[in-house]
Amino acid sequence: MFKKSLIACTLLATLSACNQTTQQVDQPQTNQVISDFKTYSAETFFDTTNIQGSAFRPDAQKILVTSDESGIYNLYEVDVKTGEGAQITDATDSTYPIGYFPNDPRILFTRDNGGNERFHVFVRDENGHVKDLTPGEKVRAGFVGFTNDNNAFYVLSNQRDERFMDLYRFDAATYESKLIYKNDKNLNVQQVSETDRYLALINAQGNKDSDLFLLDLHNPDASLVEISNVAHEANFSASAFSKDDKYLYYGTDAHGEFYQNWRYEIATGKHTPYIEKNWDVRFLYFSDSNRYRVVGVNEDSSIKVTITDLKTGKDIKLPKLPAGSINSVNFSDDEKLMAFYLNSDTSPNNLYVWRVGSDEVKQLTSTLSDKINTDHLVESTIARFNSFDGLEVPGVLYKPKLASTTNKVPALVFVHGGPGGQSMTGYSALTQHLVNQGYAIFAVNNRGSSGYGKTFFHLDDKRHGEDDLQDIVWSKKYLQQLDWVDADRIGIMGGSYGGYMTAAALAFEPEEFKLGINIFGVTNWVRTLESIPPWWEAYRKSLYDELGDPATDKERLHRISPLFHAKNITKPLMVVQGANDPRVLQVESDELVEAVRSNNVPVKYVLFDDEGHGFSKKENRIEASQAYLDFLKKHL
Repeated sequence: MFKKSLIACTLLATLSACNQTTQQVDQPQTNQVISDFKTYSAETFFDTTNIQGSAFRPDAQKILVTSDESGIYNLYEVDVKTGEGAQITDATDSTYPIGYFPNDPRILFTRDNGGNERFHVFVRDENGHVKDLTPGEKVRAGFVGFTNDNNAFYVLSNQRDERFMDLYRFDAATYESKLIYKNDKNLNVQQVSETDRYLALINAQGNKDSDLFLLDLHNPDASLVEISNVAHEANFSASAFSKDDKYLYYGTDAHGEFYQNWRYEIATGKHTPYIEKNWDVRFLYFSDSNRYRVVGVNEDSSIKVTITDLKTGKDIKLPKLPAGSINSVNFSDDEKLMAFYLNSDTSPNNLYVWRVGSDEVKQLTSTLSDKINTDHLVESTIARFNSFDGLEVPGVLYKPKLASTTNKVPALVFVHGGPGGQSMTGYSALTQHLVNQGYAIFAVNNRGSSGYGKTFFHLDDKRHGEDDLQDIVWSKKYLQQLDWVDADRIGIMGGSYGGYMTAAALAFEPEEFKLGINIFGVTNWVRTLESIPPWWEAYRKSLYDELGDPATDKERLHRISPLFHAKNITKPLMVVQGANDPRVLQVESDELVEAVRSNNVPVKYVLFDDEGHGFSKKENRIEASQAYLDFLKKHL
């Protein structure tokens, strides 16, 4: 296990080489026709088990995970030898693992209440008794890591002031807490050093600029030492401290288009490049002894993970595995065992364990429904097209198995969340269900998406619903050029920010798409930005730099909000909303649905009373996915 919390770099800025020569891609290869091809129901696709987390118990006999096998995420212990999983919580709200205590089988975990995103930190003792360590109706808390001697652990909490996350030290035996760092400067604690001496903190100056600081806790009179040592705007984030606290490793886009990882020598103040790639270095962390280093690089919408043995300086070569990408790498305390997940477009996360250096690796789980033939699932391709201004825009394209020039299929442009998110390769039950039913999906990474460089990332700043929307329109034009797509049957769907883009497309480009599916989407930017959760205070300015300040940009925010232009919507609309959503309030969807229905336009409204900003319950995912399919069959 890892004693310290391994917080991946926050990609507040990322970008694409938009100045490179662009050209139209070739037609994606035709899928091999399958004579026994079958379609599967939403229930069958979501019979697949979602599984996350890979913390070893101190004796390395069990691995702690969370799984939705019961219908909602609960904690399970997976036996390392047999792969048998035992459910150890039975909660009605999704529960996520933090890990075991370093010297005993007590467990720390986190959960919120009905999707309200006010996560608390809980402890489960050896007898199964659960205690909320951070109680309070308005409290939001997050685990940071154990102290070097394992006698205490650190937790961030806003119990003092709902807007600011302070750092507390909890006694590992009594659970008594003490305030260690009072966040009166609106900074975010990212890392506590291995010797418990230093804090690494971030100050978000805007969406293009964040400052990284070091604070010496051993010196009560110490001032913040700024690590972000460039005069121009750039983003910084802490990755990890070395075990001896000699170095702080940090990510930054200060020296080029992409996020690199640098090393700061605390004693001398010297900065040295550490990991440089032509893509974003998404995360970097070390095993407990600092022998193994894990690096994830966001390479063209796929995360490529490299594990390096720093004792030999060579990358670890794993035994032969099925096709896919590894993630969530973790080591046992003695570092003899390594746990990880393998995931691909056609296979959900499966947990593996490997005795380091051996020739065999053991698969502990089989999460895909045994009713599904993987030959009937679809692998994606990365497609690119030139947008309205010549900018090259990438996306992840899924072609149905039976699509051909003689069997043209309807298509959906899918828009990711954010703003600033990214559509990635990897298994999605929602995507595979719709593709299996004969709908092509193009998950577009429009300008403003992460992963393609900071220039690309910032191209939509305060241009939302305008330039980025035109990328979406031109992605439809790209699909119309494919000889296996029915050019007259193309819709749009997306979640969160993608839900906004869906509603914006129907309101501002009403003749482009045949229908829209808005999932948890913003429709009134003025209200949304005025009602952001209080714990987002540290990133309020960054959010306003991206979208606009409702105090000064109200006219523009009104202009780009679909709710105020709902009279333009003439195509069928489906809206999905969680009643407990703290980001997109239910009233937004209520008002949009009412307004569009007054146009005598078909509207399907699916409201989940027990969800927030996203799905936590399997039965709700099934209901929503079946509703998508029914809506598409009726209107597309």
